[in-house]
Amino acid sequence: MDNVEVLLFDVFGTVVNWYGTIKAELARTGGECGPSGSEDWHSFVREWRWKYDEKTDEIATSGSAKFLTVDDMQRRHLDEILDAPQWAHIGKCWDKNARDKLNSVWHGLDGWPDSTPGLYALKKDYIIATLSNGNVRLLVNMAKHANLPWDAVFAGDIFCSYKPCPKVYLGAPRLLSVPPERCAMVAMHIEDLRGAAKNGLKTIYVRRPDANEPIAEPEEVKSKAEGGEVDVAVDSLLELAGVLRKIREGV
Repeated sequence: MDNVEVLLFDVFGTVVNWYGTIKAELARTGGECGPSGSEDWHSFVREWRWKYDEKTDEIATSGSAKFLTVDDMQRRHLDEILDAPQWAHIGKCWDKNARDKLNSVWHGLDGWPDSTPGLYALKKDYIIATLSNGNVRLLVNMAKHANLPWDAVFAGDIFCSYKPCPKVYLGAPRLLSVPPERCAMVAMHIEDLRGAAKNGLKTIYVRRPDANEPIAEPEEVKSKAEGGEVDVAVDSLLELAGVLRKIREGV
């Protein structure tokens, strides 16, 4: 890790708490627009996210799938969910304005408590940039909302594809004029890190046990020094800043 110049970050889950933010907004929209009564917002938000994961993977791995930005697919998926029998009673209450407003909340996801101070600490010694499936405007708006001090924003719509497509992993290093081996992918998703490693990037795993991701992670992800598969494994971005400082200082 001592020759790394660039840290590339997954954003959803790794840097921002998409689940908590969206679940709270679903409950707020339900309280404002109806229906009255308790709803299973946990299942709703995870289904919304699951559809996103399926569609981005289809675009990344299929040569024929039409490219859609995350903004566009999330809005379409919201309509699909609200038209389904399980959620149709909610769909009847939420008009286009309510749905558009709800979809826009993806631009204002809240960061984890360690994200902003951790990124500022890392920014002192590294180029820090997103390498996210989100689109550029979404990531820029989110950065302003959550005070995420990116040096650059790399997004799905720049490459017209999504991770784990190799042109996404290799595109960011190319645009920053550094070889892949001088970049590290930072993510809470092991499959994201495996994709990065296949394309020559270093790998940093961030544990986010409260992220409520619909994709199951291995029980424990370990660093190579501990017999695992990633270069570094940490519990926060602040811890990462400390670990990388020790590596640079040869401690």
